Amino acid sequence: MRFIVFSTIFFTVMASINYYSYKRFFKKLSPNFNRYAFVIPSILMTGSIFFILDIATNLIPDSPTLYLITSAFIGLSFIMFVVAVFYDLSITVSNKVPFDNERRKTIKVLFDITMLIAAMSYMLRGFAQGIKAPGINKIKVTIKDFPVDGLSIVQLSDVHVGRTIKEDFIQDVVNRTNALQPDLVVITGDLIDLPIEDIKQDLSPLRNINAPVYFSLGNHEYFHGPVEAIEYLKTLGIQPLLNQCIQIGDEDKAFNLVGINDLVGYRIGFLEPDFKQAYRHAKQNLPTIVLAHQPKVIEMIDDYPCDLMLSGHTHGGQIFPFGFLVMTAQPYIAGLIQHSENKQIFISRGTGYWGPPIRVLAPSEISYITISAS
Repeated sequence: MRFIVFSTIFFTVMASINYYSYKRFFKKLSPNFNRYAFVIPSILMTGSIFFILDIATNLIPDSPTLYLITSAFIGLSFIMFVVAVFYDLSITVSNKVPFDNERRKTIKVLFDITMLIAAMSYMLRGFAQGIKAPGINKIKVTIKDFPVDGLSIVQLSDVHVGRTIKEDFIQDVVNRTNALQPDLVVITGDLIDLPIEDIKQDLSPLRNINAPVYFSLGNHEYFHGPVEAIEYLKTLGIQPLLNQCIQIGDEDKAFNLVGINDLVGYRIGFLEPDFKQAYRHAKQNLPTIVLAHQPKVIEMIDDYPCDLMLSGHTHGGQIFPFGFLVMTAQPYIAGLIQHSENKQIFISRGTGYWGPPIRVLAPSEISYITISAS
């Protein structure tokens, strides 16, 4: 039933934005450009239909290339919708400017050419950033009385190993992580995007990370068998923190590391977040770092210590200006933010991508966090 609801909403949204792009952009272009106005939105909608059918039936061949193409259509539909909105607003405003008809026609042709070039640039930049290897994002954090001055953490988040992100990608991430020589590595959810049996080989390079690795659940793990995923990650030397706290370091130089299950657990009724349980073994006199996939958890732990929360989930918006929509559900999109006097949060833009291999103004990252004492 949940999938039927999701599919209905997805289909309705995609049909609406493609129709809007057709009606308010492609069809309004000058006659030189709008002869086949219906073709591009129709192709994009067909790709969206194939994408949802693939998820629903698994009847479409298991081809990374085919998946890339169909998922790219979703991103392109959104990009064209953004262009259409901008075009529609611009044309509406320009129609109020008192130009004679001949001059108006000339200006419109020039504007149409400009918008088509801008749309193409928008798309090409999105694909270029989407398939680009994640960059190293270096962040410096100060925590009062932190016992290990200069502690380094590599955060990986939202890798989405599945149809298109495979073993070679993970091997490259592992190599680059090891080159940074971190004291520990944390994976803040959405590591997997297929049942674990289908991607064991793709995940296998993670066993070669040269540092202790800790993992907290993201929402996508719940969709593909979280228990099986957790058990397999343990065989790779990764320690899941499921509403758990451990102490890292020696007694005089230790801190709490807390992992909180993802909020989707409330909706599913399984592996739910439990803040009281997560903090049960936290030592009150120690600084505390929290792993929680969704940034809005920071608003739910006012009564618990949290010097630094590490999160992901948002992908930094992935395709600008989609981040504004994300902000209706999450308090923060990306980066290091001082949430309150005693609480900081860092949100990764994600190491991989979900769906379309497109990123605009939200490049993927391997986060390298250095903590110093104040």
